[in-house]
Amino acid sequence: MQSLSLAIVEDDAVMAKVLRTYFTQQPEISVVVVADCVEDLLTELDDALVPQVLLLDVGLPGISGTEALPLLKQKYPTMEVIMFTAYEDVEHIYQALCCGATGYMTKGTTLDQLKAGVLEVARGGAPMSRDVSRKVLSHFRPTPTTHSDLLTPRERQVLQGIVDGLSDKEISTRLDLSTLTIRTHVKHVYRKMQVNSRTQLLSQHMRGLV
Repeated sequence: MQSLSLAIVEDDAVMAKVLRTYFTQQPEISVVVVADCVEDLLTELDDALVPQVLLLDVGLPGISGTEALPLLKQKYPTMEVIMFTAYEDVEHIYQALCCGATGYMTKGTTLDQLKAGVLEVARGGAPMSRDVSRKVLSHFRPTPTTHSDLLTPRERQVLQGIVDGLSDKEISTRLDLSTLTIRTHVKHVYRKMQVNSRTQLLSQHMRGLV
């Protein structure tokens, strides 16, 4: 099985070493670049070997992670970006998602949870740390006239699982349903919410539109 390619941008030398050491020990993952700023990442990346996933800090010397997101998504459209940061405020989360981040995980996340997030985003998910999901939920609530009124009770449960940052498999375990059934419900939720991805769905939720 081909390993998942991962790049890391982290300016804290201790954290960068921890991440490099941990991920290089994971057989499913191949670390291709570790840089301390976006500028060095752009210099080191080989256009022919674009990583599948990028772990990107927000507070960086030079151009910040959030500022770099549109540039990175334009230059490497197939690369999924997970923000990995100490910032937990809604403004940073919303800005990152709007700029193209696929996931948002905080530095309070364990290494095993971070690995799960990297693997999940490569499978099409949109991982968010549980503390981030709770913070989002504490700031935004559904309104009486949103698209979510169209959802069935089961679809609302699936939507809640997505907002909580769960994968399809984790939602299936929570609801005691097959993964195939959950994926069918997810498709229905996307159609009714008029979105094409979990990132768009979470962005709508954060703006109070879901």
